Amino acid sequence: MSTHSNIFDKIRVKPKGNQPVVDHGPPCAKAGCRERGIHRAPMGRNHEGMFFCFCVDHVREYNATYNYFDGMSDEDVAKYQRDAIVGHRPTWAMGVNRAAKGHREEGHAPGGFRDPFNMFGGRMADPEVEKPRRSYAATRALKTMGLDETADADTIRAKYKELVKRMHPDANGGDRSSEERLREIIRAYKELKTAGLV
Repeated sequence: MSTHSNIFDKIRVKPKGNQPVVDHGPPCAKAGCRERGIHRAPMGRNHEGMFFCFCVDHVREYNATYNYFDGMSDEDVAKYQRDAIVGHRPTWAMGVNRAAKGHREEGHAPGGFRDPFNMFGGRMADPEVEKPRRSYAATRALKTMGLDETADADTIRAKYKELVKRMHPDANGGDRSSEERLREIIRAYKELKTAGLV
């Protein structure tokens, strides 16, 4: 390996001997100390972004006793830790429909979309005519159970009970030939439950 490479040219080595005394910077924030305060230490809760300037000995002393949560109750500390997971920002549950809770913006159709430039000729989506399409997994699960896409929750439940009774080995005198089909039906029903159709 060559010592004349670009990698080694950028390495800096600490000089031997005594380090020069730093004579610039603010004075140490510890009362009575005459050293320079070149080491920053946080002021604490409710003073974020603000720092004390200490010398090396006093910053070590300060850091050994520093506690951000000093004076907070256990409940407040637990709440702070929960909020820290999301960066102390407000969150909402996934899948919450804001329009259904009365938070729709000005100019929105109650069940449709906003068309400020009249691109669609003023025609707004009608929630009664345009029903949301089901996911591929839900459609596949309905097919597995022998149902079409228009099946409602009661129909799905009734079909599930009927198929389980018919396919279960106990109902077939211990015959396990339809056991795999029973597993498929149970998986399909769980998929429909996860999709919120049951």
